[in-house]
Amino acid sequence: MTACCTTSPCRETTLPARTHVRVSAINTLAFDATACIHCGMCSAVCPHGVFMLEDHRMRIARADACMECGACMLNCPVSALYVDSGVGCAAAMIHAALSGKAEASCGGPAPCCG
Repeated sequence: MTACCTTSPCRETTLPARTHVRVSAINTLAFDATACIHCGMCSAVCPHGVFMLEDHRMRIARADACMECGACMLNCPVSALYVDSGVGCAAAMIHAALSGKAEASCGGPAPCCG
């Protein structure tokens, strides 16, 4: 069991002092719809297809698939996304690469890494 299985679903997250709203019960992904400029950067950098640009509007298509890597938050030009990224998903990604799996997954009881 990797760190993401024991921390992601259970930890409490303090959201930034904006209008970010948590969009999943199993990870810390939060979205501020009022700040989003629908640039599509989040969908371009997300390794699990969490975001989808549809009719020039960004939407969260697979919130529970977020593995909390932080790529969306780091690349959002207006800070419309927040995730409490940590090492758990990095460990899952390394394990997936070493075991030849196509998708990162912790393999534990909590669906933490997609």
